[in-house]
Amino acid sequence: MTQVIAVAGKGGTGKTTLSALIIRYLKKKGCGPILAVDADPNANLADALGIQVPKSLGTTREDFFESKMNLPPGMTKETYIEMKLHETLVESSGLDLMVMGRPEGPGCYCYVNNILRRHIDLLAKNYPFVVMDNEAGMEHLSRRTTQGVDHLLFLSDYSIKGIRTVGKIRELIAELKLSVKEKHLIIDRAPQELTPGFREEIARQGLDFLGVIPVDDLIFEYDLTGKPLLNLPDNSPAVRVVGEMMAKMIKTGNG
Repeated sequence: MTQVIAVAGKGGTGKTTLSALIIRYLKKKGCGPILAVDADPNANLADALGIQVPKSLGTTREDFFESKMNLPPGMTKETYIEMKLHETLVESSGLDLMVMGRPEGPGCYCYVNNILRRHIDLLAKNYPFVVMDNEAGMEHLSRRTTQGVDHLLFLSDYSIKGIRTVGKIRELIAELKLSVKEKHLIIDRAPQELTPGFREEIARQGLDFLGVIPVDDLIFEYDLTGKPLLNLPDNSPAVRVVGEMMAKMIKTGNG
């Protein structure tokens, strides 16, 4: 049974870093193959994972629009799109990555998007875990790209405004009747002792608080030098804390 983990929140909160640390944890636990999906148009997950991505799904979609009247003989549009979809999947040891890329252009993309969603759903069933790094804000929710999520992680900075933004996302999920089994709140780069007012705001928004990711100088160092976060050592404070969160949250079958 596939478990889908999605990370959401406003821009600049560290969603890509959290997604990479979750993937690192799952790989270390031997939970592969893992499908990583970078659903943020400002795609950075590939860099965090140290994977080269020659082509995004957005580019493939544009290519289809330009060549749909010149398909190979005997090939249907759907078969052609499926072939192109698999070309965008970058495979590595225990981890495959798909980058969604830029949003739609001015044309009508309903037909191709419906096919892509269907095939991505089918593809995901081949993996024990799918980890999605979503775009900032709530656009991905209104387009229902987080439908069928087992764990939705709201990532916020250490601010009342950030918590209220997460509360709005939670409300939108209820309004859209999205299938999200569990919702968790994580605070990034905050002190371990949160102020009483901050904790009260978390409770007021009705959020399940999972924990705080501490400031980690190693992450800054790896980011500045372009090192993959998958190579972070076990003594990294962020690695340790995210590992503890994941152990509470999911069953890996390996402990």
